[in-house]
Amino acid sequence: MRFRLDRKHRTPAVILGVITLADVLVLMVWDAFPAIFPVGSHDVLGAVSLALIAVAYVVYQLERRPAASEFFKAIMLAAAFLFWAANQFWPASPRATLFNDIAIALFVLDVFLVIIGWPASSPDSSFGESSGE
Repeated sequence: MRFRLDRKHRTPAVILGVITLADVLVLMVWDAFPAIFPVGSHDVLGAVSLALIAVAYVVYQLERRPAASEFFKAIMLAAAFLFWAANQFWPASPRATLFNDIAIALFVLDVFLVIIGWPASSPDSSFGESSGE
């Protein structure tokens, strides 16, 4: 049985997601026309997109109320996005490489957990894949 949130409970996460998509669109405009943007704006736009989608995902999970192990996994994924955002926001920081490496480790761990089927309460699908039901 698949659980789907009603529109009311999805709204906060959807609003954050729409704002994130708008930021990504501005980031793509920056790629096409960098001269029209202030210096350093690319780092901010990239970091904001990553941080906002992390927050949107946590808000979505809070409304969904998953099992503790699934919520832990969601927090881990959001943390990966936040470390990646930190790497984008402070690329010249001496810790930028550390932030990037932590993000990589968390993303790799997340995918590995999907592969091994942990937590067991999760459907046997990942990311955008369908469960074949």
